[in-house]
Amino acid sequence: MHKWNHKLFDLAGHQTTWQREMMAGTVSFFTIVYVLAVNSAILADAGIPLAAGNIATVLTAFAGCLLMSLRANVPIVLVPGMGINAMFAFTAVQAMGLTWQEALAAVFVSGILFTILSYTSLAAKIAESISESLKEAITVGIGLLLTLIGLQKGGIVAASPTTFVTLGNFSDPHVLLTLLTLCIALVLFVRKVPGGFLITVIVGTVLSIVTGQTNAANTASSSFSAADYASVFAGFSFAGMLKPAFWIATFSFTLVVVFENIGLIHGFLGMLGKEAKFSKALQANALSVMLAGIFGSSPTVSTVESAAGIAAGGKTGLTSLVTGSLFLVSLLFLPWIKWIPDSAIAPILIIIGGLMVQSIQKINLQDFSEGFPAFLIIALIPLTFSIVDGIAFGFIAYPLLKVAMGRAREVATPLYVIAGLFLINFALHALGTAL
Repeated sequence: MHKWNHKLFDLAGHQTTWQREMMAGTVSFFTIVYVLAVNSAILADAGIPLAAGNIATVLTAFAGCLLMSLRANVPIVLVPGMGINAMFAFTAVQAMGLTWQEALAAVFVSGILFTILSYTSLAAKIAESISESLKEAITVGIGLLLTLIGLQKGGIVAASPTTFVTLGNFSDPHVLLTLLTLCIALVLFVRKVPGGFLITVIVGTVLSIVTGQTNAANTASSSFSAADYASVFAGFSFAGMLKPAFWIATFSFTLVVVFENIGLIHGFLGMLGKEAKFSKALQANALSVMLAGIFGSSPTVSTVESAAGIAAGGKTGLTSLVTGSLFLVSLLFLPWIKWIPDSAIAPILIIIGGLMVQSIQKINLQDFSEGFPAFLIIALIPLTFSIVDGIAFGFIAYPLLKVAMGRAREVATPLYVIAGLFLINFALHALGTAL
């Protein structure tokens, strides 16, 4: 078994061990396992039965991680994306009037378009056309978003659509547990303790149970109906292909998955120093979006929580394979997984966010035409809680400023096209909402 792992994933060549990779994969799983409950709940808002949504989420995550593991051999986790699942349920279905079956068809078609793009030279040209300042800004913006998610999960800050971010209630036991667990995580991290993040999750969970914040006795088993899922698997319908809303949804899905994942994959491969694996990682991602439409879920993304596994020492596809396998096994142990509190996960997200923000050092802030578009990306990703919206504003501002300063030749042609597509997407979004 160990020899097979070493040959398939080239553990020696990546200067890692199977023990470290399995530990990293486990850490990645624990930081992203919340997607099981969240994604299925959002799919239910689109009309997909909750139990079927759970199964669809698990199978989609497993297939995505398996593809990334075997195709690209990198520790990136593919799961149904937060944000684009809301677009699926609340925009494509509720606002634009598609059935969930038609919305799944739109996901499938967007996956085909993404796959075609990823297997041609267009993907490489797009990646090359994006300036380093924009790429690094995406990494920083995602880091801030990850930090905000961690702070919210831990109750350290509170936010709502009608208020600014405010400090949480520091007398709340949940917040105190988060802060205590964060202190433990920081000590383990700076001391470079092997498996420090996993130890943090375990210790944080035990503390939550001991202090009564987690009720370990409340583990009522969850049932999964194969009959419910039978109607969701390959349940997409192309009956709405003649509707303008169908193609608006398809175009929006494609735009989001392409540019969000280009940014995410670049950021993660930059952390690993393995930029040469970009094409294969993007191809694995594209294929997983097609499978999401078949399995009955919203599109997949290279989740930001992949950074947790990378920071925990993951360097190869064995990390993502372990994460995907744990998703599959999780159907049997969902009640116990629910023991893990947000106070045990939040510190890891906060630390990872801090690591990703270090990329700001690579941005040329002295050049306004480079620094300001980067600033928009960094600010708007966490403020809008949307990676793609933050990217869009930065990518539109970049060529605009270059042209205004008489430096239009510094912008690659594909970037002008991308900026135009983002503008069209905003217009179509407004049209889709109006419809």
